[in-house]
Amino acid sequence: MKNECSVKNMKVRVHVLVSGRVQGVFYRSEASKEARKLGVTGWIRNLPDGRVEAVFEGEEENVKALVAFCRRGPAGARVDRVEVKNGSYAGEFRSFEIRY
Repeated sequence: MKNECSVKNMKVRVHVLVSGRVQGVFYRSEASKEARKLGVTGWIRNLPDGRVEAVFEGEEENVKALVAFCRRGPAGARVDRVEVKNGSYAGEFRSFEIRY
């Protein structure tokens, strides 16, 4: 019998790149609110090429929920593509921030 508690509490890290109309539509602000609500740490920022980049760390279920939000985006956004790369959980963030 596997220990389901340890599976539910598995910590993960992902690096996300979002393409589409994702700048100037409060994408970072809304993603940041969602991250805080879910207890996910990390950061999000705009890139010069029009994409949004982010790193999320937290419980797997919550990180997946935040990535699902990224696929939709806030009202006014048009998400064309979301690239997600899994990384090794590092626990390096204390909170979630918008980087400029």
